[in-house]
Amino acid sequence: MADPLILVERHEAVAVLRLNRPAQLNALTADLVVQLREAVEGLGADPSVRALLITGEGRGFCAGQDLSDALVSPETGKAKDLGHIIDHYHIPLCLALRNCPVPTVCAVNGVAAGAGVSLALGCDVVLASDAAVFVLGFNKIGLVPDGGATWLLPRLLGRAKALELALLGDKLSATDAELCGLISRCLPAEQLMQAALQAAGRLASLPTRALVSTRKLFDDAMQMGFEPALRAESRQQSLLGFSHDYTEGVAAFQQKRPPQFRDR
Repeated sequence: MADPLILVERHEAVAVLRLNRPAQLNALTADLVVQLREAVEGLGADPSVRALLITGEGRGFCAGQDLSDALVSPETGKAKDLGHIIDHYHIPLCLALRNCPVPTVCAVNGVAAGAGVSLALGCDVVLASDAAVFVLGFNKIGLVPDGGATWLLPRLLGRAKALELALLGDKLSATDAELCGLISRCLPAEQLMQAALQAAGRLASLPTRALVSTRKLFDDAMQMGFEPALRAESRQQSLLGFSHDYTEGVAAFQQKRPPQFRDR
């Protein structure tokens, strides 16, 4: 029996998902993408899970799309439509991550290339090993960045730096990725997983609905003016103000005790 493409382990309320093609630097195949999406959706719907952590098995995080898997159909021997692959595999995964009902953390333990960059940046909090590098590489095979990279990179880096990375295809070290705001933190390799688990554990202890609503407000605000963003914040506060977690958070603050959040 073949090894599972996604390894799942639990650390209390945190679910850890490991891409499991280490010999291929966890390059993405259609099967791996489907299994990762199913894991994100299934664990995100599990009421006992309050945060997800995604990382790679072995020395790489994700080397992007496995081109041997993408280019040729084994049934016909003819070239596949890459847009079809993106529409039916990658976009559902990107949306599952972006709309995940619990916060997500990514631990980039090695190279993140191509769609691997997009996968990492699709998470809410991105930590990386000081041995990690980020490289788009689409320019070398005649393609454009995908997996949401054309939306994410200009917003994270600004147009000039995003275009430099995309057009020239240079590698970006994790140290520089932190300095330019692409990732949250760069850490020594031996500290990465401990720090990522700690971050995911902190997220799991916080009011989930408020965290996920914050993510959505940030994303929506990128495409609206200031006053509409103010109104969106007001509407969300109206909803959250009637939640258990708000009542519990205020009571815990007043009583000087740790809060017990439970809303999802």
